[in-house]
Amino acid sequence: MLVPDWSREACRPWDWAPSRQLLRALRAYQRAHPGPLGAPVRAWAAFRHRFWSVVTGADIPLNSCIDGGLMMLHPNGIVIHPGARIGPNAFLLQQVTLGTGPRPGLPVLGADVMVGAGAKVLGGVLLGDHCRVGANAVVVDDVPAGAVAVGIPARVLPPSADRYSDPTDGTQPPQTTAARSSRQDR
Repeated sequence: MLVPDWSREACRPWDWAPSRQLLRALRAYQRAHPGPLGAPVRAWAAFRHRFWSVVTGADIPLNSCIDGGLMMLHPNGIVIHPGARIGPNAFLLQQVTLGTGPRPGLPVLGADVMVGAGAKVLGGVLLGDHCRVGANAVVVDDVPAGAVAVGIPARVLPPSADRYSDPTDGTQPPQTTAARSSRQDR
């Protein structure tokens, strides 16, 4: 079990960090005492949540089930169904949707999952720990732990020793057959 990195959500009350402020309001609402003494805290947190939801353009309900360490660099257009579950240290980019789809149920994201810009995770889908979903992918089937899913509908890429994790290290990915043949035709 991965321990949440709460520093990814940390911010001071006066910081202009809209995604972190949105999560701060959400966490304050969820932590508030359920009785009448917690009502003013919940009301203030709900007000802040609405404000930061408008600022960010994100639709994340107050009753969402989100483990600690969620990071949203650009929260614009992020939509999360209240029944979707997000594991610790997840990373969501802009325009991500987690909602209902062709399979019954709702998405469950494992620990340290990265969902690329514009990706849609729809239906009762399980994204395993440490998996990655490419930009604009539409995931309607489970993705195993550590895998990479891309495309519409998303398909899991086979493990490859040729996959480069750091494009700045000076190495170039291998050329495709089409690229080699087009150069030979010249």
